[in-house]
Amino acid sequence: MNKTTWHQLDDSDIQFFQSLLGAEKVLDLQDQMEPYKRDYTEDLEYTPHLVLLPSSAQEVADILAYCNRTNIPVTARGAGTGLSGGALAVEGGVVLSTEKLNRILEIDEQNLQATVEPGVITQVFQEAVAEKGLFYPPDPASKGSCFIGGNLAENSGGPKAVKYGVTKDYVLNLEVALADGRLMWTGANVLKNATALNLTQLMVGSEGTLGIITKAVMRLIPHPKNDLLMLVPFRKATEACQAVATIFHAGITPSGMEFMERDALEFAQAFVDGIEIEIAADVQAHLLIELDGNYPEVLMQEAEQIYELMEQYDCDEILLAESKAEKDKLWKLRRSLGEAVKANSIYKEEDTVVKRAALAELLAGVKEIGERYGFRSVCYGHAGDGNLHVNILKGKMSDEAWQGEHLKEGIREIFALCKKLGGTISGEHGIGLVQKEFMDIMFSPEDIALQKSIKMAFDPNGILNPGKVWD
Repeated sequence: MNKTTWHQLDDSDIQFFQSLLGAEKVLDLQDQMEPYKRDYTEDLEYTPHLVLLPSSAQEVADILAYCNRTNIPVTARGAGTGLSGGALAVEGGVVLSTEKLNRILEIDEQNLQATVEPGVITQVFQEAVAEKGLFYPPDPASKGSCFIGGNLAENSGGPKAVKYGVTKDYVLNLEVALADGRLMWTGANVLKNATALNLTQLMVGSEGTLGIITKAVMRLIPHPKNDLLMLVPFRKATEACQAVATIFHAGITPSGMEFMERDALEFAQAFVDGIEIEIAADVQAHLLIELDGNYPEVLMQEAEQIYELMEQYDCDEILLAESKAEKDKLWKLRRSLGEAVKANSIYKEEDTVVKRAALAELLAGVKEIGERYGFRSVCYGHAGDGNLHVNILKGKMSDEAWQGEHLKEGIREIFALCKKLGGTISGEHGIGLVQKEFMDIMFSPEDIALQKSIKMAFDPNGILNPGKVWD
Protein backbone atom coordinates (compact mmCIF):
# COMPACT_ATOMS: atom_id res chain seq x y z
CA MET A 1 0.00 0.00 0.00
CA ASN A 2 2.65 2.51 1.00
CA LYS A 3 5.18 3.78 -1.48
CA THR A 4 8.71 2.45 -1.12
CA THR A 5 10.07 5.55 -2.87
CA TRP A 6 8.58 8.96 -2.14
CA HIS A 7 9.10 12.20 -3.99
CA GLN A 8 12.00 14.05 -2.40
CA LEU A 9 10.92 17.62 -1.74
CA ASP A 10 12.87 20.36 -3.53
CA ASP A 11 12.74 24.14 -3.88
CA SER A 12 9.79 24.01 -6.27
CA ASP A 13 7.69 22.21 -3.65
CA ILE A 14 8.66 24.72 -0.98
CA GLN A 15 7.77 27.57 -3.31
CA PHE A 16 4.35 26.04 -4.01
CA PHE A 17 3.55 25.71 -0.31
CA GLN A 18 4.82 29.23 0.39
CA SER A 19 2.62 30.65 -2.35
CA LEU A 20 -0.36 28.73 -0.96
CA LEU A 21 0.10 29.43 2.75
CA GLY A 22 2.57 32.32 3.03
CA ALA A 23 6.25 31.88 3.86
CA GLU A 24 5.67 32.20 7.60
CA LYS A 25 3.49 29.06 7.62
CA VAL A 26 6.06 26.85 5.90
CA LEU A 27 8.76 25.65 8.29
CA ASP A 28 11.89 24.15 6.75
CA LEU A 29 14.69 25.04 9.16
CA GLN A 30 15.86 22.40 11.63
CA ASP A 31 15.29 24.56 14.72
CA GLN A 32 11.77 25.41 13.49
CA MET A 33 10.91 21.75 12.97
CA GLU A 34 12.46 20.53 16.24
CA PRO A 35 9.15 20.42 18.22
CA TYR A 36 7.49 18.45 15.43
CA LYS A 37 10.00 15.58 15.43
CA ARG A 38 8.42 13.77 18.36
CA ASP A 39 5.24 13.23 20.31
CA TYR A 40 4.82 11.70 23.78
CA THR A 41 5.68 8.19 22.59
CA GLU A 42 8.77 6.79 24.33
CA ASP A 43 11.93 8.49 23.03
CA LEU A 44 11.13 8.18 19.31
CA GLU A 45 12.12 10.95 16.90
CA TYR A 46 11.58 11.45 13.16
CA THR A 47 12.39 14.58 11.16
CA PRO A 48 9.96 15.74 8.44
CA HIS A 49 11.12 17.58 5.35
CA LEU A 50 8.63 20.39 5.94
CA VAL A 51 6.08 21.48 8.51
CA LEU A 52 2.98 23.19 7.11
CA LEU A 53 0.59 25.35 9.14
CA PRO A 54 -2.66 25.78 7.19
CA SER A 55 -5.34 28.04 8.65
CA SER A 56 -8.39 27.00 6.62
CA ALA A 57 -10.09 23.83 5.42
CA GLN A 58 -9.43 24.80 1.82
CA GLU A 59 -5.71 25.15 2.48
CA VAL A 60 -5.68 21.65 3.98
CA ALA A 61 -7.47 20.33 0.91
CA ASP A 62 -5.08 22.11 -1.46
CA ILE A 63 -2.07 20.68 0.39
CA LEU A 64 -3.45 17.15 0.08
CA ALA A 65 -4.28 17.57 -3.61
CA TYR A 66 -0.71 18.66 -4.33
CA CYS A 67 0.86 15.91 -2.23
CA ASN A 68 -1.37 13.30 -3.82
CA ARG A 69 -0.31 14.42 -7.33
CA THR A 70 3.38 14.57 -6.47
CA ASN A 71 3.63 11.52 -4.19
CA ILE A 72 4.54 13.27 -0.91
CA PRO A 73 3.61 11.58 2.39
CA VAL A 74 1.49 13.66 4.79
CA THR A 75 1.40 13.22 8.55
CA ALA A 76 -1.42 15.12 10.25
CA ARG A 77 -0.52 16.46 13.67
CA GLY A 78 -2.46 18.03 16.49
CA ALA A 79 -0.80 18.95 19.77
CA GLY A 80 1.61 16.00 19.65
CA THR A 81 0.42 14.49 22.96
CA GLY A 82 -0.26 11.04 21.49
CA LEU A 83 1.25 7.87 22.94
CA SER A 84 1.32 5.54 19.94
CA GLY A 85 3.52 7.48 17.52
CA GLY A 86 0.61 8.49 15.33
CA ALA A 87 1.93 12.03 14.74
CA LEU A 88 5.49 10.99 13.84
CA ALA A 89 6.66 11.57 10.26
CA VAL A 90 8.21 8.13 9.88
CA GLU A 91 8.36 8.48 6.08
CA GLY A 92 9.53 12.11 6.10
CA GLY A 93 7.49 14.27 3.76
CA VAL A 94 5.33 16.97 5.32
CA VAL A 95 3.82 17.31 8.76
CA LEU A 96 0.49 19.10 8.45
CA SER A 97 -0.13 20.78 11.79
CA THR A 98 -3.67 21.84 12.68
CA GLU A 99 -2.54 24.33 15.33
CA LYS A 100 -3.85 27.36 13.40
CA LEU A 101 -7.25 25.76 12.82
CA ASN A 102 -8.20 26.67 16.36
CA ARG A 103 -11.56 28.43 16.30
CA ILE A 104 -14.79 27.56 18.08
CA LEU A 105 -17.08 28.48 15.19
CA GLU A 106 -20.45 28.17 16.91
CA ILE A 107 -22.04 27.07 20.17
CA ASP A 108 -25.67 26.27 19.45
CA GLU A 109 -27.31 26.42 22.88
CA GLN A 110 -30.79 25.55 21.61
CA ASN A 111 -29.68 22.31 19.96
CA LEU A 112 -26.88 21.48 22.42
CA GLN A 113 -24.15 21.24 19.83
CA ALA A 114 -21.02 23.13 18.79
CA THR A 115 -18.94 23.43 15.63
CA VAL A 116 -15.19 23.57 16.14
CA GLU A 117 -11.96 23.36 14.18
CA PRO A 118 -9.52 20.52 14.95
CA GLY A 119 -6.87 22.71 16.61
CA VAL A 120 -9.11 23.80 19.48
CA ILE A 121 -7.62 22.72 22.83
CA THR A 122 -9.99 20.32 24.58
CA GLN A 123 -10.03 22.19 27.90
CA VAL A 124 -10.60 25.52 26.13
CA PHE A 125 -13.64 23.98 24.44
CA GLN A 126 -14.91 22.52 27.72
CA GLU A 127 -14.60 25.86 29.48
CA ALA A 128 -16.28 27.77 26.64
CA VAL A 129 -19.37 25.55 26.71
CA ALA A 130 -19.37 25.41 30.52
CA GLU A 131 -19.86 29.18 30.56
CA LYS A 132 -23.19 28.50 28.88
CA GLY A 133 -24.15 25.76 31.33
CA LEU A 134 -23.20 23.00 28.89
CA PHE A 135 -20.88 20.02 29.20
CA TYR A 136 -18.45 18.27 26.86
CA PRO A 137 -17.39 15.22 28.93
CA PRO A 138 -14.39 13.59 27.13
CA ASP A 139 -11.36 14.70 29.13
CA PRO A 140 -8.02 13.01 28.37
CA ALA A 141 -5.23 13.51 30.93
CA SER A 142 -3.64 15.98 28.51
CA LYS A 143 -6.87 18.00 28.10
CA GLY A 144 -5.03 21.24 28.89
CA SER A 145 -2.91 20.86 25.75
CA CYS A 146 -4.39 18.19 23.44
CA PHE A 147 -6.54 19.17 20.46
CA ILE A 148 -10.10 18.14 19.57
CA GLY A 149 -8.78 16.86 16.22
CA GLY A 150 -6.32 14.55 17.93
CA ASN A 151 -9.06 13.32 20.26
CA LEU A 152 -11.15 12.50 17.20
CA ALA A 153 -8.26 10.78 15.45
CA GLU A 154 -7.63 8.52 18.45
CA ASN A 155 -11.19 8.31 19.81
CA SER A 156 -9.87 9.57 23.14
CA GLY A 157 -11.59 8.84 26.42
CA GLY A 158 -10.41 9.99 29.83
CA PRO A 159 -11.75 9.59 33.36
CA LYS A 160 -15.34 10.62 32.63
CA ALA A 161 -15.76 8.01 29.90
CA VAL A 162 -16.98 5.55 32.52
CA LYS A 163 -20.28 7.44 32.84
CA TYR A 164 -20.45 9.63 29.76
CA GLY A 165 -18.67 7.75 26.99
CA VAL A 166 -15.72 8.61 24.75
CA THR A 167 -15.15 11.08 21.91
CA LYS A 168 -17.12 9.07 19.34
CA ASP A 169 -20.25 9.44 21.46
CA TYR A 170 -20.20 13.24 21.01
CA VAL A 171 -19.58 13.52 17.26
CA LEU A 172 -22.50 14.38 14.99
CA ASN A 173 -20.77 15.38 11.76
CA LEU A 174 -17.29 15.97 10.36
CA GLU A 175 -15.86 18.02 7.52
CA VAL A 176 -12.94 16.03 6.12
CA ALA A 177 -10.28 16.78 3.53
CA LEU A 178 -9.73 13.63 1.48
CA ALA A 179 -6.43 12.51 -0.02
CA ASP A 180 -7.32 13.84 -3.48
CA GLY A 181 -8.14 17.30 -2.14
CA ARG A 182 -11.92 17.04 -1.96
CA LEU A 183 -13.76 18.42 1.06
CA MET A 184 -16.79 16.46 2.27
CA TRP A 185 -19.19 16.32 5.21
CA THR A 186 -19.58 12.81 6.55
CA GLY A 187 -23.09 13.07 7.99
CA ALA A 188 -25.64 15.60 9.26
CA ASN A 189 -25.99 17.82 12.33
CA VAL A 190 -28.75 15.69 13.84
CA LEU A 191 -29.03 13.20 16.68
CA LYS A 192 -30.39 10.36 14.51
CA ASN A 193 -29.06 9.48 11.10
CA ALA A 194 -29.66 6.20 9.28
CA THR A 195 -28.70 7.55 5.87
CA ALA A 196 -26.30 5.07 4.23
CA LEU A 197 -22.89 4.21 5.69
CA ASN A 198 -21.79 5.91 8.90
CA LEU A 199 -18.67 7.64 7.58
CA THR A 200 -18.56 9.91 10.63
CA GLN A 201 -17.80 7.02 12.96
CA LEU A 202 -15.43 5.48 10.42
CA MET A 203 -13.32 8.65 10.56
CA VAL A 204 -13.28 8.73 14.36
CA GLY A 205 -10.30 6.68 15.53
CA SER A 206 -8.81 6.35 12.03
CA GLU A 207 -5.60 8.11 13.12
CA GLY A 208 -5.29 10.37 10.07
CA THR A 209 -5.07 7.44 7.65
CA LEU A 210 -8.35 8.09 5.79
CA GLY A 211 -8.59 11.88 5.70
CA ILE A 212 -7.85 15.02 7.71
CA ILE A 213 -10.65 16.47 9.84
CA THR A 214 -11.13 20.19 9.26
CA LYS A 215 -14.34 20.84 11.21
CA ALA A 216 -16.36 18.87 13.75
CA VAL A 217 -19.92 19.24 14.99
CA MET A 218 -19.96 17.99 18.59
CA ARG A 219 -22.91 17.03 20.78
CA LEU A 220 -23.19 18.67 24.21
CA ILE A 221 -25.21 17.92 27.34
CA PRO A 222 -26.31 20.02 30.34
CA HIS A 223 -23.56 20.51 32.89
CA PRO A 224 -24.05 18.62 36.19
CA LYS A 225 -24.29 21.07 39.09
CA ASN A 226 -22.42 19.15 41.79
CA ASP A 227 -19.65 16.61 42.23
CA LEU A 228 -18.01 14.68 45.02
CA LEU A 229 -14.53 13.11 45.07
CA MET A 230 -13.09 10.39 47.27
CA LEU A 231 -9.72 8.62 47.44
CA VAL A 232 -9.83 4.99 48.61
CA PRO A 233 -6.53 3.32 49.66
CA PHE A 234 -6.20 -0.47 49.34
CA ARG A 235 -3.62 -2.72 50.93
CA LYS A 236 -3.92 -5.11 47.99
CA ALA A 237 -3.86 -3.73 44.45
CA THR A 238 -5.97 -6.59 43.11
CA GLU A 239 -8.70 -5.75 45.64
CA ALA A 240 -8.80 -2.19 44.29
CA CYS A 241 -9.56 -3.72 40.89
CA GLN A 242 -12.17 -6.08 42.33
CA ALA A 243 -13.93 -3.19 44.10
CA VAL A 244 -14.73 -1.58 40.74
CA ALA A 245 -17.23 -4.23 39.71
CA THR A 246 -18.67 -4.26 43.25
CA ILE A 247 -19.57 -0.56 43.03
CA PHE A 248 -21.25 -0.93 39.63
CA HIS A 249 -23.11 -4.04 40.76
CA ALA A 250 -24.59 -1.97 43.59
CA GLY A 251 -26.18 0.34 41.02
CA ILE A 252 -23.74 3.25 41.35
CA THR A 253 -22.24 4.76 38.19
CA PRO A 254 -19.38 7.11 39.10
CA SER A 255 -18.44 9.94 36.74
CA GLY A 256 -14.81 8.90 37.27
CA MET A 257 -13.14 5.82 38.68
CA GLU A 258 -9.36 5.82 38.41
CA PHE A 259 -6.89 3.14 39.53
CA MET A 260 -3.45 4.29 40.68
CA GLU A 261 -0.71 1.94 41.77
CA ARG A 262 1.41 3.14 44.69
CA ASP A 263 4.53 3.72 42.56
CA ALA A 264 2.55 5.90 40.15
CA LEU A 265 1.23 8.12 42.94
CA GLU A 266 4.69 8.43 44.50
CA PHE A 267 6.18 9.41 41.12
CA ALA A 268 3.45 12.04 40.73
CA GLN A 269 4.01 13.53 44.17
CA ALA A 270 7.73 13.85 43.43
CA PHE A 271 6.94 15.41 40.05
CA VAL A 272 4.25 17.92 41.11
CA ASP A 273 5.49 20.49 43.62
CA GLY A 274 3.46 21.29 46.70
CA ILE A 275 1.09 18.33 46.65
CA GLU A 276 1.53 15.65 49.28
CA ILE A 277 -0.77 12.82 50.25
CA GLU A 278 0.18 10.57 53.11
CA ILE A 279 0.34 6.96 51.94
CA ALA A 280 0.52 4.27 54.59
CA ALA A 281 3.48 1.90 54.22
CA ASP A 282 1.25 -1.11 53.50
CA VAL A 283 -1.02 0.56 50.89
CA GLN A 284 -0.50 -0.81 47.37
CA ALA A 285 -3.04 1.12 45.30
CA HIS A 286 -5.81 3.72 45.31
CA LEU A 287 -9.14 4.25 43.61
CA LEU A 288 -10.04 7.86 42.87
CA ILE A 289 -13.84 7.91 42.67
CA GLU A 290 -15.90 10.88 41.47
CA LEU A 291 -19.68 11.15 41.65
CA ASP A 292 -21.60 13.93 39.92
CA GLY A 293 -25.19 15.06 39.48
CA ASN A 294 -27.65 17.80 40.29
CA TYR A 295 -28.63 16.80 43.83
CA PRO A 296 -25.98 16.87 46.62
CA GLU A 297 -28.05 14.67 48.91
CA VAL A 298 -28.09 11.89 46.28
CA LEU A 299 -24.32 12.11 45.89
CA MET A 300 -23.83 11.85 49.66
CA GLN A 301 -26.09 8.80 49.79
CA GLU A 302 -24.01 7.14 47.04
CA ALA A 303 -20.78 8.07 48.83
CA GLU A 304 -22.07 6.51 52.05
CA GLN A 305 -23.01 3.39 50.11
CA ILE A 306 -19.47 3.19 48.69
CA TYR A 307 -18.05 3.51 52.23
CA GLU A 308 -20.17 0.51 53.25
CA LEU A 309 -19.19 -1.51 50.18
CA MET A 310 -15.48 -0.90 50.86
CA GLU A 311 -15.78 -2.51 54.30
CA GLN A 312 -15.47 -5.92 52.63
CA TYR A 313 -11.98 -4.98 51.40
CA ASP A 314 -8.72 -4.33 53.22
CA CYS A 315 -8.77 -0.53 52.97
CA ASP A 316 -7.02 2.24 54.84
CA GLU A 317 -8.89 5.43 55.79
CA ILE A 318 -10.94 6.86 52.90
CA LEU A 319 -10.35 10.52 52.05
CA LEU A 320 -13.34 12.66 51.04
CA ALA A 321 -12.25 15.91 49.37
CA GLU A 322 -13.75 18.75 51.41
CA SER A 323 -13.22 21.63 48.97
CA LYS A 324 -12.71 22.46 45.32
CA ALA A 325 -9.02 23.02 46.08
CA GLU A 326 -8.70 19.48 47.45
CA LYS A 327 -10.53 18.06 44.44
CA ASP A 328 -8.27 19.99 42.06
CA LYS A 329 -5.21 18.70 43.92
CA LEU A 330 -6.27 15.07 43.58
CA TRP A 331 -7.15 15.43 39.90
CA LYS A 332 -3.87 17.24 39.23
CA LEU A 333 -1.99 14.28 40.68
CA ARG A 334 -3.98 11.84 38.56
CA ARG A 335 -3.53 13.83 35.35
CA SER A 336 0.22 14.19 35.92
CA LEU A 337 0.89 10.43 36.21
CA GLY A 338 2.03 10.00 32.60
CA GLU A 339 4.47 12.91 32.70
CA ALA A 340 5.66 11.85 36.15
CA VAL A 341 6.47 8.33 34.95
CA LYS A 342 8.25 9.69 31.90
CA ALA A 343 10.30 12.04 34.10
CA ASN A 344 11.40 9.00 36.09
CA SER A 345 12.36 6.80 33.13
CA ILE A 346 11.91 6.25 29.42
CA TYR A 347 8.90 3.99 29.21
CA LYS A 348 6.58 2.06 26.93
CA GLU A 349 2.93 2.63 27.73
CA GLU A 350 0.65 -0.24 26.76
CA ASP A 351 -3.01 0.81 26.62
CA THR A 352 -4.69 -2.43 27.66
CA VAL A 353 -8.43 -2.85 28.15
CA VAL A 354 -10.60 -5.73 29.38
CA LYS A 355 -14.08 -6.20 30.81
CA ARG A 356 -14.05 -4.34 34.11
CA ALA A 357 -14.65 -7.52 36.15
CA ALA A 358 -11.42 -8.96 34.66
CA LEU A 359 -9.26 -6.00 35.71
CA ALA A 360 -7.79 -7.75 38.77
CA GLU A 361 -6.82 -10.77 36.67
CA LEU A 362 -5.20 -8.47 34.09
CA LEU A 363 -3.18 -6.63 36.74
CA ALA A 364 -1.99 -9.87 38.33
CA GLY A 365 -1.08 -11.22 34.90
CA VAL A 366 0.90 -8.09 33.98
CA LYS A 367 2.96 -8.38 37.17
CA GLU A 368 3.59 -12.11 36.64
CA ILE A 369 4.69 -11.51 33.03
CA GLY A 370 6.98 -8.73 34.20
CA GLU A 371 8.66 -11.05 36.69
CA ARG A 372 9.29 -13.67 34.01
CA TYR A 373 10.61 -11.20 31.43
CA GLY A 374 12.58 -9.04 33.86
CA PHE A 375 10.82 -5.70 33.53
CA ARG A 376 9.24 -3.35 36.05
CA SER A 377 5.78 -1.95 35.37
CA VAL A 378 3.84 0.90 36.92
CA CYS A 379 0.10 0.74 36.32
CA TYR A 380 -2.76 3.19 36.47
CA GLY A 381 -5.82 3.89 34.39
CA HIS A 382 -9.56 4.18 33.97
CA ALA A 383 -10.66 1.33 36.19
CA GLY A 384 -14.35 1.89 35.56
CA ASP A 385 -13.77 1.07 31.88
CA GLY A 386 -11.37 -1.82 32.50
CA ASN A 387 -8.71 0.37 30.82
CA LEU A 388 -5.29 -0.21 32.43
CA HIS A 389 -2.25 1.79 31.29
CA VAL A 390 0.75 -0.49 31.75
CA ASN A 391 3.95 1.57 31.88
CA ILE A 392 7.05 -0.57 31.32
CA LEU A 393 10.09 1.29 32.64
CA LYS A 394 13.44 1.15 30.92
CA GLY A 395 15.32 2.08 34.07
CA LYS A 396 18.81 0.61 33.85
CA MET A 397 17.91 -1.74 31.01
CA SER A 398 20.40 -1.59 28.13
CA ASP A 399 19.35 -0.08 24.81
CA GLU A 400 19.78 -3.50 23.22
CA ALA A 401 17.47 -5.15 25.75
CA TRP A 402 14.99 -2.26 25.54
CA GLN A 403 14.64 -2.64 21.76
CA GLY A 404 15.09 -6.39 21.73
CA GLU A 405 12.77 -9.24 20.91
CA HIS A 406 12.70 -10.54 24.49
CA LEU A 407 10.84 -7.47 25.75
CA LYS A 408 8.52 -7.51 22.73
CA GLU A 409 7.64 -11.11 23.55
CA GLY A 410 6.65 -10.00 27.05
CA ILE A 411 4.46 -7.22 25.65
CA ARG A 412 2.91 -9.70 23.23
CA GLU A 413 2.01 -11.93 26.19
CA ILE A 414 0.30 -8.98 27.89
CA PHE A 415 -1.77 -8.31 24.78
CA ALA A 416 -2.58 -12.01 24.37
CA LEU A 417 -3.82 -12.00 27.96
CA CYS A 418 -6.06 -9.02 27.13
CA LYS A 419 -7.62 -10.94 24.28
CA LYS A 420 -8.04 -14.04 26.45
CA LEU A 421 -9.89 -11.91 29.01
CA GLY A 422 -12.25 -10.57 26.34
CA GLY A 423 -10.39 -7.29 25.83
CA THR A 424 -8.17 -5.70 23.24
CA ILE A 425 -4.79 -4.03 22.77
CA SER A 426 -5.80 -0.36 22.81
CA GLY A 427 -8.59 1.41 24.64
CA GLU A 428 -7.90 5.04 23.75
CA HIS A 429 -4.30 5.55 22.55
CA GLY A 430 -4.69 3.99 19.11
CA ILE A 431 -2.34 1.73 17.18
CA GLY A 432 -0.14 4.23 15.38
CA LEU A 433 3.47 3.18 14.90
CA VAL A 434 4.36 1.24 18.02
CA GLN A 435 1.44 -1.19 18.29
CA LYS A 436 0.93 -2.17 14.65
CA GLU A 437 3.19 -5.22 14.95
CA PHE A 438 0.69 -6.67 17.45
CA MET A 439 -2.40 -6.28 15.26
CA ASP A 440 -2.25 -9.99 14.38
CA ILE A 441 -3.22 -10.80 17.97
CA MET A 442 -6.64 -9.25 17.43
CA PHE A 443 -7.24 -9.76 13.70
CA SER A 444 -6.77 -12.51 11.14
CA PRO A 445 -4.91 -11.77 7.89
CA GLU A 446 -8.31 -11.60 6.17
CA ASP A 447 -9.58 -9.08 8.72
CA ILE A 448 -6.51 -6.90 8.24
CA ALA A 449 -6.81 -7.14 4.45
CA LEU A 450 -10.39 -5.86 4.69
CA GLN A 451 -9.26 -2.87 6.77
CA LYS A 452 -6.50 -2.14 4.27
CA SER A 453 -9.01 -2.22 1.42
CA ILE A 454 -11.03 0.51 3.16
CA LYS A 455 -7.82 2.53 3.50
CA MET A 456 -7.17 2.07 -0.21
CA ALA A 457 -10.66 3.31 -1.11
CA PHE A 458 -10.01 6.59 0.69
CA ASP A 459 -6.29 6.93 -0.05
CA PRO A 460 -5.26 4.86 -3.09
CA ASN A 461 -1.78 6.42 -3.26
CA GLY A 462 -1.14 5.82 0.45
CA ILE A 463 -0.03 9.38 1.25
CA LEU A 464 -1.99 9.76 4.49
CA ASN A 465 0.02 8.91 7.61
CA PRO A 466 1.97 6.07 5.97
CA GLY A 467 3.66 3.53 8.22
CA LYS A 468 0.87 3.63 10.81
CA VAL A 469 -1.70 1.04 11.96
CA TRP A 470 -0.91 -1.49 9.18
CA ASP A 471 2.34 -2.54 7.55
